[in-house]
Amino acid sequence: MTITPKTIIHHCLIRLKVKIVNSSNLQYLNMVGTIIDETKNTLTIEVSGKEKQIPKKDCVFQFYLSENHAVEVNGSLLRGRPEERVKKRITYKWNK
Repeated sequence: MTITPKTIIHHCLIRLKVKIVNSSNLQYLNMVGTIIDETKNTLTIEVSGKEKQIPKKDCVFQFYLSENHAVEVNGSLLRGRPEERVKKRITYKWNK
């Protein structure tokens, strides 16, 4: 199944390019990399050959679905294991 802005929170995020656009920790702000692992509460991002473990709840992520298409997702919506998020019913509003 193709990842779309409306279904991204129900997919595994590994191998997606990501940028942190907002964070309570200023060290994470504007960090860009590729997701290499995902746990219940964190994303592991490869940045310049180094692995950084980022808490989901403290950040707003911008995922690049294709070269010309990106979507922002609040990390609190991503909390939980990927296999559990598929089953979870989540309601949210999309800004156009």
